Amino acid sequence: MTVGKALHDDVTDAIGAAFFEELAVTGYGRLSVDSVAKRAGVGKAAIYRRWPSKQRMAIELISSVAVAAVEAPDTGSLRGDIRQFLANARDALSHPLARPIVPDLLAEAHRNPELADALLSTVRDPRRAKAGALVERAIARGELPADTDVDLCLDFLAGPLYWRLTAINTDPGPDYLDRLTDKLVAAFHA
Repeated sequence: MTVGKALHDDVTDAIGAAFFEELAVTGYGRLSVDSVAKRAGVGKAAIYRRWPSKQRMAIELISSVAVAAVEAPDTGSLRGDIRQFLANARDALSHPLARPIVPDLLAEAHRNPELADALLSTVRDPRRAKAGALVERAIARGELPADTDVDLCLDFLAGPLYWRLTAINTDPGPDYLDRLTDKLVAAFHA
C-alpha cells in the first residue's frame, strides 16, 4: 500500500509540475489536458482520475501553491511582520513560473467569470485572510488603533510589490523591501 501511494504521489507531483510549466508557456486559454499529460509523461486518464476538468485541475493546483506561497509570519512586531510578508511575496512573485502565470490568470479571469469566481474564493480570500491576521495581530498588540481599516491596509500591503514585479516587471533594488516596509507602516498608522 505504501508503494502504491508513493507512485500516486509521484504521478500527481509530475502532473502538477507539468501543469505549471505548460501554463507558463501557453497560458490558461491555450492550455490543454493533452499537453499537460504529454509533458508529465502520463495518459489523460491519470489527470481525469484526479480532476474532472482543466478548470478544476487549474483551481486546485493554483490554490494549493498560491495560498501556501505567501505566509503572514508573526515576528512580534508590525514592521517585522510586514517586512517578512513582503519578502515572502517577492520570492513567490519572482519565481520564474509565477512571472508569466500570474498576469495571464488575471487576464483570463476577466474573460472567464467562472474561473474568476473560483480564483477569488480559493486564492484571494484565503490569502487576504492570512494577511488580515498580520494587521489584526498589530491591533491586538496595540501597534495599530482598534479602528484601523484592515481591508484598506491589505490593499496597500499587496499592491506596490505586485505592481513593481508583475505590472511593470521591474526587480526591486536591495533596499526596496525596507523602504516599502517603512512606507506601509506609516500608511497603516495614517
